[in-house]
Amino acid sequence: MLLDTTLNIGTPEGVELKLPAAGLAPRSLAWLIDALIKYVTIFVVMIVLSLFGKVGGGLTMVILFIALWFYNVLFEVFNNGATPGKRALGLRVMNTNGTPVDWSGSLIRNLIRFVDVLPGCYAFGCMSVLLSKNFQRLGDLAAGTFVVHDPGKRPLPKPNDAQPVPLLLPLTLAEQHAIVSFGERASMLNRERSEELAAILSPVFADLDAERLRGHASWLAGSGRSA
Repeated sequence: MLLDTTLNIGTPEGVELKLPAAGLAPRSLAWLIDALIKYVTIFVVMIVLSLFGKVGGGLTMVILFIALWFYNVLFEVFNNGATPGKRALGLRVMNTNGTPVDWSGSLIRNLIRFVDVLPGCYAFGCMSVLLSKNFQRLGDLAAGTFVVHDPGKRPLPKPNDAQPVPLLLPLTLAEQHAIVSFGERASMLNRERSEELAAILSPVFADLDAERLRGHASWLAGSGRSA
């Protein structure tokens, strides 16, 4: 039962990570911030180096090549998977097995960026993000990476203080876990998103809304149950 975009990843150390995949909107904003930083820096450097004649022109070409092809790679490898734009949005790149992105993964995902931009305005990349299960663009699919919301940058959820509502239908452990997980994160969702997630269960529960689902989550978590 899928209630949100949280990914449950088992790491090689046997630790389960719960990481929310980043969708198109925050990734686009992060890209815009990085693009502004990148091109403003290039513009300033070009003006300064233009004062040094042919030597400055040669250095400009080298810096331009590094900035365009390795800006993302260097930040992702040395800054815990986050460029300045991703850091500002609380995002980071990770391998799909939960380990930090390495040189090979970052190089592959960024070198294939030239395919994602085709036929213009990142059309292929945006389509891939919207259609793939974990919001991965083509570079992510090839490199085995994805972009997630950094758990350390997310606000802590408030306790689920909803009035417990008993469940009268038998549910599997996975379904119960999904409902409890919704209750834990409900305080971090807006009303529209909460109702959207609750509507997924409408075929199972009659007259279900977000508040009642929080009540079921509270009951499953132990509130209101007899010892």
